Amino acid sequence: MSQSADELCFLPATELAAALQGRDISASEVLETFLTRIERVNPSLNAIVTVVAEQARKRAAELDQLQPDARARPLHGIPIAVKDLTLTRNIRTTMGSPIYRDFVPDIDELFVARLREAGAVVIGKTNTPEFGAGSQTFNTVFGATCNPYDPTKTCGGSSGGAAVALASRMLPLADGSDLGGSLRNPASFCNVVGLRPSPGRVPSWPKQFSSDPLAVHGPMARSVDDVALLLSVMAGPDARVPISLSEPGNTFAQALEADVRGARIAFSPGLGNYAIDPRVSEVLEATLPIFTGLGCSVQHTQPDLAAADDIFRVLRAWMFAAKSRDDYDAHRDKMKDTLVWNIEQGLQLTAADVAAAESKRSQLLGEVAGFFEQHDFLVCAAAQVPPFAIEQEWVEEINGIKMATYLDWMGVCYAITVTGLPAISVPAGFTADGLPVGVQIVARRGEDLALLQFARAFEQATRFADRRPPVQ
Repeated sequence: MSQSADELCFLPATELAAALQGRDISASEVLETFLTRIERVNPSLNAIVTVVAEQARKRAAELDQLQPDARARPLHGIPIAVKDLTLTRNIRTTMGSPIYRDFVPDIDELFVARLREAGAVVIGKTNTPEFGAGSQTFNTVFGATCNPYDPTKTCGGSSGGAAVALASRMLPLADGSDLGGSLRNPASFCNVVGLRPSPGRVPSWPKQFSSDPLAVHGPMARSVDDVALLLSVMAGPDARVPISLSEPGNTFAQALEADVRGARIAFSPGLGNYAIDPRVSEVLEATLPIFTGLGCSVQHTQPDLAAADDIFRVLRAWMFAAKSRDDYDAHRDKMKDTLVWNIEQGLQLTAADVAAAESKRSQLLGEVAGFFEQHDFLVCAAAQVPPFAIEQEWVEEINGIKMATYLDWMGVCYAITVTGLPAISVPAGFTADGLPVGVQIVARRGEDLALLQFARAFEQATRFADRRPPVQ
């Protein structure tokens, strides 16, 4: 290949994978190129918090010794860093918490094992807020991660390190997890693509609650095609995970070009319930001619998601208490205030509270399914505000409306979480001062492929993702 080092880092992951499989470039050359960029760019952004260069070099060298037919794996030689909530064998995994500052697992989580099997080179870990709590990526172990479009602003979270590493071209692909918007919010803030798949699309193992439909793993990338490439490796059934979906991962390896004419769009930036900053509303309203230009019909409507707030708050608090009770009992003084609050909310719940939330969720799922009999996609905001000051822990007010807790400003994402529907954040434009804004597109349960096809059509019509941050 004739590209300069930076041009190599700017290549789409699909093109880089083809070049590696075709022996146009070696895994070792690609790795060193990205390590050099990380060394130059990361100190000012703090996106990648652990780098295992020697492990990665050994892995790349082994891949370079493989015979041509053994290079045909989808991620052969592709560097990737894993979110610091995820277990990675022989690589420090801190959860963004001082409690786990020096924790080194001896196993990989399932999707990490799949990445390695597909030929990926794991180079380290990306930053996350403590235990993934909150859509602002900072912690006392590594500090805050800066937005590459404006380092005085947050990158969102909790997959903030992944989004920044992608946007600044330190990685071609990255993973994330999403409970209340952690794949979608940072994608919106950093002008990349983040997919929250249908629950069970990417099975999670080991996991305390293997049938949990709220917290999912998913792919992030700089384009929809690249997201599909990574999903093709992460997805696929696993017998240990009861909710895992049966379709094989290679379902998503096909070309995504599709005719979206006639698609029925429900358009509702705030889902009828949530305040939206006017700077975000302006960008989203400007997408309407794009959808109609693609041949879609658009209605200003939304499903009734009023019950989602209570459902999400109860089930999230219950989950946090169940997962973090031991750490809370032993190390409460080492936890940030919002995390302590969320755990204590969960400890106060009764069995009747949780049962009521599950009953409400069942009713809501039925109502949403009925809504999607009349609409193919729901389009809304991926974040209710643009990126805000990095010193600010969470958004306390939108349009003069006070946000009572650190969760309130994420409603457009967590309401969709409750529905169990797949959702993707795709670059939709920029505010007047150059901050990214994403659009969230939601599809029917299990229709992740149709969602990717539709998102790609929007992406190709706009090309907002091509606008790089001012990072040298």
